[in-house]
Amino acid sequence: MRERILNDLKNAMKAQDKEKLMVMRMVKGAMQLEELDKKHELSDDEMIGIIAKQIKTRKESIVEFEKGKRQDLIDKTNNEIKILSEYMPEQLSLEEINKEIDKIFEELKPTKTDIGKVMGRASGLLKGKADLGVVNKLIKERLNNL
Repeated sequence: MRERILNDLKNAMKAQDKEKLMVMRMVKGAMQLEELDKKHELSDDEMIGIIAKQIKTRKESIVEFEKGKRQDLIDKTNNEIKILSEYMPEQLSLEEINKEIDKIFEELKPTKTDIGKVMGRASGLLKGKADLGVVNKLIKERLNNL
């Protein structure tokens, strides 16, 4: 994944694709900071985590841009998310997420107060494959219905 990102950065420079170049430079910077903190080259899973964090930040920004009625910034940020999403594994559908949550509930047999235990297991299984905010919401709804 690291090599792919660096190659895409070079290709964006050659193609003079300013938007992709900007996004790839941000990812490279975040990658380098994380490598300095961890003192080792990042694994693909760690890279996916960085990119997921970048996407999450941009989605939060879109909410603020919508409040300010800044369609230009919304469009730009959506394009950045599209570029970043190319590096993420395919996302699970809502149905697939629910199946995974069913398995977790069968395995753990949680009570209403076990949100941390269930969410910890779910984040380990679904990180990078699903929006953990959606997963959290689904788990809370299920626990409230117990």
